[in-house]
Amino acid sequence: MCELLAMSANVPTDICFSFAGLMQRGGNTGPHKDGWGVTFYEGKGCRSFKDPMPSAESKIAQLVTDYPIKSESVICHIRQANSGAVCLENTHPFVRQLWGKNWTYAHNGQLKNFIEALTVEHHIPVGTTDSEHAFCWLLDQLYITFGRTQPAPEVLFNFIADHAQQINQLGVFNLILSDGESLFAFCSNNLHWITRRAPFGQAQLIDADIVVDFKQETNSTDIVTVIATQPLTNNEKWHKMEAGQWHVFNRGLCVFGSPT
Repeated sequence: MCELLAMSANVPTDICFSFAGLMQRGGNTGPHKDGWGVTFYEGKGCRSFKDPMPSAESKIAQLVTDYPIKSESVICHIRQANSGAVCLENTHPFVRQLWGKNWTYAHNGQLKNFIEALTVEHHIPVGTTDSEHAFCWLLDQLYITFGRTQPAPEVLFNFIADHAQQINQLGVFNLILSDGESLFAFCSNNLHWITRRAPFGQAQLIDADIVVDFKQETNSTDIVTVIATQPLTNNEKWHKMEAGQWHVFNRGLCVFGSPT
């Protein structure tokens, strides 16, 4: 299956270190060779980079690794295709507008009978993946239920969690979703996270011979949470989410979610 990576931070932060590790899993240390993508938020705007090429071989991925784009919210995805052809329109993350915000979505897993079970009306998929179809269905449910006004965060994300559970009945549905302010993570079977804050230390990537000393890269007030399908470092303690568990992160902190 695919792999996910996301970041929530209280200050604009680059994700070059984590992305360098994830990129290697796209056709080098891992089998996820069917494309990759990343979305960075900057205020109300966002910029996305996508490539149906393996990330370990992609010149665009190398550019992202070398160019320290700073953001408070980032979503990345490397694809191992199981639904839909390998092409740009089927490459995650997917971005759609709702309530005057850019919503970014990435999914790890596989869904059965999704066209019949998840009828879409207002948000029509561009590509042919189960992932994008589920995203469009979720946006439909939000629009049908709440109309033109975004509800309070706890109401909103409890609603999304309930519908993520419903989608999860169709197969495997690990989800990362963001509106640029909050970052929502739902675990179907495999999702990990780590929050880095003072006192900072060193971290060693699993998939590349890279070590970073975060004491030299951060301020004492910085808070950065990274979410990934599998841990990216081998000398830090990552938290493994349980099946059906979900969290909402804002400015690097877990602000609410299902019981731990």
